[in-house]
Amino acid sequence: MQKLVNELKAADVGELLLNESMAPYTTWKIGGPADVMIVPSSKEKLSETVRILNESGTPWLLLGRGSNLLVTDKGWRGAVIRLGPAFEKVRFEGPVIHAGAGHSFIKLSVLAGKEGLTGLEFASGIPGSVGGAVYMNAGAHGSDVSRIIKQAEVLLGSGERVIMEKGDLEYAYRHSVLHHTPGIVMEAVFELTYGDRKEIAAAMAAYKDRRLRTQPLQLPCAGSTFRNPPGQFAAKLIEEAGLKGKRIGGAEVSGLHANFIINTGQAKAQDVLDLIAHIQSSVKDRFGVELVPEVMTVGER
Repeated sequence: MQKLVNELKAADVGELLLNESMAPYTTWKIGGPADVMIVPSSKEKLSETVRILNESGTPWLLLGRGSNLLVTDKGWRGAVIRLGPAFEKVRFEGPVIHAGAGHSFIKLSVLAGKEGLTGLEFASGIPGSVGGAVYMNAGAHGSDVSRIIKQAEVLLGSGERVIMEKGDLEYAYRHSVLHHTPGIVMEAVFELTYGDRKEIAAAMAAYKDRRLRTQPLQLPCAGSTFRNPPGQFAAKLIEEAGLKGKRIGGAEVSGLHANFIINTGQAKAQDVLDLIAHIQSSVKDRFGVELVPEVMTVGER
C-alpha cells in the first residue's frame, strides 16, 4: 500500500487520507476504515488516479455523499475515491443545468427552483450526490432522473472519458447501464423547463412537509432500504409483517416509515445486515415476496 501511496503523491492527484474511517462519510454513520481515501483535485487528476489504481491492481470504490451505502465493520481494503469540491460546481445555461457529480442533489433542486426551473422538484427529498442520482436513476413523487437528464460525462473503468446521452444510459427503475458497465459519473447535464416560481416553491414545500412527517430524518439512515416490488410498496409489506420497531443491536426498523432502517446511536454494519436479512425472510414467509435491497453493501466481510 505504501508503494501505491507514494505513486499517488508523486502524481499529485489530490488529498490522501490513510486508514480513514468511512463512518463520517455515510448517511448511516456506519463503517470501518478504508486503506486510503483519495480526493482528486480535478477531472484530469481523477483520470490519473483511476489509471494508477488500475495499473497497480488496487480495488477501488467511488464515494459520493454516502447515501444508499453500507460499509462493513471491517472497512474497505483498497482505495476509496471521494468526489470533493472539484466536482461540486454548477452552471446554468437557460433551462440547461451542468452539475458536478459531487454536488448535493437536494441543493441542486433548490437552485433550480430559484432560477424558476421546473422538473427537479422530485429531488428535493433525495439525499446523495448528482452522480449517485444519475447512477441509480433516483426518483420520487412520480418522476426520476431519466425524465430530465440530457447527458452525462463518464470516466469509464478503462480510463476513457466519454459523453453518454440519455439513451446510452439505458434507464429502468433504479437502474442504469452503469450498474454493469463500470464508470464514474463526473458531470451531468439536465434539461428543465421554465415554470412559475411560486408553484415550484409550493410543490417543494409540500414534499418537504410530507418528508418530515413520514420519514425519520432526525436519525442516521440511508433512505429506503428496499426497492418497491412491482405493483407493491416495500414499506407496506414490512409493516404488515409486524416489523415496525424491530431492533437488532443498534439498528431498528423505523416506527415512522417501515422501509427505513435507522442507526439509533451505536449500530454496527452487521446489525443492519442482520436486520435486512430478518426483514427479507419475514416478508418472504408471510407474502412470498423477495425484497431486493436498494442500498449497496461494500467492504471486507
